[in-house]
Amino acid sequence: MRDALWKMTARAQAAAVRDGAVTAVELVDAHLERIAEVNPAVNAVTQLLAERARAEAAKVDRQHVAGVEPGPLAGVPFTVKESTAIAGVPTTYGAKRFRDAVASSDAPPVARLRAAGGIPVGHSNMPTLILAGVHTRSELFGDTANPWSRAVTPGGSSGGDGAAVATGMAALGLGNDSGGSVRIPASFCGVAGLKPTYGRFAADHRLGPDNPSLAAQVLVVDGPLARTVGDLRLAYEVLAGTDPRDPRAVPVPLYGEPLARPLKVAMVTDPGGHGVHPVVRKAVESAADALRDAGYEVCEVADVPRLGDALDGYARMTLTEFAPSWPVVKTLLGEGGHRYIELGMAKSGPVELTEYLRLTGVRLGIRRDWAAFLDEYPLVLGPVFTDPPFAPGAEVRDPESHQRVQTAMRLCTATSFVGVPAVAVPTGEVDGLPCGVQLIGRAYREDLCLAAAEEVERRLGVLTPIDPRP
Repeated sequence: MRDALWKMTARAQAAAVRDGAVTAVELVDAHLERIAEVNPAVNAVTQLLAERARAEAAKVDRQHVAGVEPGPLAGVPFTVKESTAIAGVPTTYGAKRFRDAVASSDAPPVARLRAAGGIPVGHSNMPTLILAGVHTRSELFGDTANPWSRAVTPGGSSGGDGAAVATGMAALGLGNDSGGSVRIPASFCGVAGLKPTYGRFAADHRLGPDNPSLAAQVLVVDGPLARTVGDLRLAYEVLAGTDPRDPRAVPVPLYGEPLARPLKVAMVTDPGGHGVHPVVRKAVESAADALRDAGYEVCEVADVPRLGDALDGYARMTLTEFAPSWPVVKTLLGEGGHRYIELGMAKSGPVELTEYLRLTGVRLGIRRDWAAFLDEYPLVLGPVFTDPPFAPGAEVRDPESHQRVQTAMRLCTATSFVGVPAVAVPTGEVDGLPCGVQLIGRAYREDLCLAAAEEVERRLGVLTPIDPRP
């Protein structure tokens, strides 16, 4: 029975608790047993909250017996990235310096998931301070393995959540994305992931008492990972909305006005013309066929607007903001943790104030051009990563490998710079590894991305949960 519980979707798990078919305690225990079974091989869950999770589950059960509605996530276990606060638990960012930095309150998205009946079962691994690379390796907790193959990375920076969800250790993962950090691990681990529009979900990304600077304010968004797009939709409905702790969050309707059909989708297989692996191209084409079968009008386009300008602006703005604190931050990253940022700085170093201010205007112009493009094509279909999953740590091996990884994630980087929503969805398995694509939409039209991703999933299937492979 417990094997069956952790294999269920989050929606089915919550329904079973609400219907009285299973208790929240039984549901949590099933996941804790799964964690004990597979986490030693994967190392995705870092700070396990077993007794606390059981206590929260027992509270859900008591309230349910008393007639209190347990919520849309009744008893559903979820993981939380090490950069996102859970009250009473250290928010370590994977760094030894913060191993005792106990959070005084839940971050807004954690609070929303818990208010809906969800239960955090543990933190999840990430690259140290999010800055150490694309592979999930932290100074404090070590490497997370891709459950499909240890020869390739699970991606990052939300790689712990991707691996935990893929193996059934949690039904949902709460990560964040500033350039692919939800979508890449979703794609590499064979699960679905949502990067929402800037301002859709309330968040708190402060490291200490100070608020982040501009790029960190507008690029980083929290987002869920799940095994099905339906579970992403469930998490989306719970996470959306305002919170007084985050003035950036806006009260936009969950579902926008219906659009004329057939809905036009711009398909781009090789953004910028930098090259795309045949396996990735095939994944995009398979998703396009699925969308055509579902009644969408898929139009192949040469490129997305101003990709090069977006990549250049992203690199120069973020690295300029890193530069003043870099000597201190470098000391917190552990052995070798500095290489990823320094390789980036060698290519696109910090700029002077006048140029930085110019780039803020460039960003607005790029967003305007994207808005016009998305007015014609409400959705864009493209790769998450234009190469198959790479070997752990390849992005910090040398300048050429670093550039190859940066180039492969270019559509993720650009869409984060623009601030539009995207859903990563699997398309199948090739040579023992998962493949996937992303569907990008107009600002605050996550509903369009989710609906299209569901049609892809309906035709191409769900890949997980899986048992870890060698």
